[in-house]
Amino acid sequence: MNISSAIINVLPEHEEQLVETLREKGLCEIHAHESGKIIITIEGENVSDEVAKLRIIERIPNVLSARMVYSYSESELEEERNKIEKAAEFPEWLNDKNIEAKQIPYNGNLKKKY
Repeated sequence: MNISSAIINVLPEHEEQLVETLREKGLCEIHAHESGKIIITIEGENVSDEVAKLRIIERIPNVLSARMVYSYSESELEEERNKIEKAAEFPEWLNDKNIEAKQIPYNGNLKKKY
């Protein structure tokens, strides 16, 4: 499940009509609107679903702009956690609180970078 917030800009004289249109279409949940700004949330199975809904909203008459402000992706977070867990095991010295910096193996080459 993904949830994103978005802000829609509209001329104030078209605001109420656009709010009604958004409610009829059922693409989003409206949280607040005033002075030509409408704050919404969009839900979808993935980011593509949310972007598709946002693109539909952008094409509604009188919408000046619609942009996502924040996005939360439950499935993507879980996928990244799984990648970390499946990655090669971390060296034991990473969890050793008693190890000194000079004991940590270094295999890089800073001379080539600087």
